[in-house]
Order: sequence, then C-alpha cells, then structure tokens
Amino acid sequence: MATEILRLEGIRRELELSRDVRQTIIPNLSMEIMAGEFVAITGPSGSGKSTLLYIMGGLDKPTYGKVWLDGEEITEKDETAMTRIRNEKIGFIYQFHFLLPEFNAVENVSMPMMIGGRFSRKEIRERAMKLLDTVGLDNKYTNKPSQLSGGQQQRVAIARALANEPKVLLGDEPTGNLDSKSARNVYELFDRLNRELNQTVIVVTHDEEFANRAGRRIHLVDGMIESDSAPKSAALSV
Repeated sequence: MATEILRLEGIRRELELSRDVRQTIIPNLSMEIMAGEFVAITGPSGSGKSTLLYIMGGLDKPTYGKVWLDGEEITEKDETAMTRIRNEKIGFIYQFHFLLPEFNAVENVSMPMMIGGRFSRKEIRERAMKLLDTVGLDNKYTNKPSQLSGGQQQRVAIARALANEPKVLLGDEPTGNLDSKSARNVYELFDRLNRELNQTVIVVTHDEEFANRAGRRIHLVDGMIESDSAPKSAALSV
C-alpha cells in the first residue's frame, strides 16, 4: 500500500505588496502526494508553480493552511528546525546548478553529508563517488564545475541533492538552462531514479516532453488545480 509523503491542506498564499494591498498567489489548494510518485507541476507563468514547490519544501510558508512531510507537520517549524528537515528529507534542484566553483564534483556532492554528520569522511567520499556513478559521471570525480558541460553540472547538482537520501526530490525548472540533448539526459535520469530507487520526484517545468514523462501531471492556473492526472485513490480538492 502506498504511503503518503506530502500533504497540503487548505493552502493559501498571499503577498503583502503594501499595507493595504495583498496579492493572492494560491487561493485554496489541497493535495496529497504518495511516496514513489513522479509528479510534474505545469502551468503558465505566474500560476503559482514555484510558490507551491517552495511551500512543499519548507522554503516558503503559506499564509493559511498546513503542510505535512513524511507524516510530520512542518508549517509552524522555525527556521532552525526546517534547515534540519530540509537537509535530512528534501533534495532541491534549481534551474541553475549552484555548484561551488572552487570544489570538484566529489567535493560538491559531499557538502550536504558533511553538514548532516551521519557519515564518516571516508563514507562521505565513497558515497559521493557512488552518486556520481549513478548519474553517469564516474569519470568526472575531480572535475570542477568550469570543466563540465551544462548538462554535466546539472547531473552533479542532482547527485548532491540525493546525498542524504531524501524522502522527496524537488526540482524547479531543472532543465530550463539546458540544450535539448542535455535536457533529455536529465529527464531520463529523473525517470530512472524514480523507477529503480522508488525516489519521489516533484518537478516544476514548462517543458512538455518532461511533463509528459511524469507519472502524474498537476496543471495550475491562477494558483488553482485545473487538472490532475492522479490515480483515483489520491485525495484532491481546490
């Protein structure tokens, strides 16, 4: 039986533009995501996709509503607690890779594990190399970001996001800066991680090919779910 990994209940997100003016990004949204799902979130610019993703990952807080991650309510957690939760349970991949230029691939992938304190130095290095093998970069251990192509840089970023065995992998337009061949390689990598490792993957994308590869597609318009290809058992309301 599938396990719920993320639940959003009655989410509303408003931005305070001035003392008297508030803009509603997400009016009222509820959904569940099960462990092992591969979800693409699509919609026009300004539809609330990235805001929704950041709320899922605890990088943004809803104005109203609650979020549960892995059975734990995270809505009211302070930043210290959220930093720990993000490091332990969430892997983020952005449109830009944000690799540290002075460190090589193994060192970049090692960073989250060094913060987490779960592994010895030897284990960290071995795990970093194994993750680079997983993303097809077994011959790039000592390369610095400037010595890698855009697609390779993004694959290092994915390996880094997987470092602490996250419950959920979140991607915000992860192929947005890539050429079509590199983007296709990244799609295939996400798909393989989902199928072979049962990794939960949630990706915001404008890319139709990427969205169509996902097992579930949630389409937002004006912060509301216009369509959801979820299985019938998944709870959903707007």
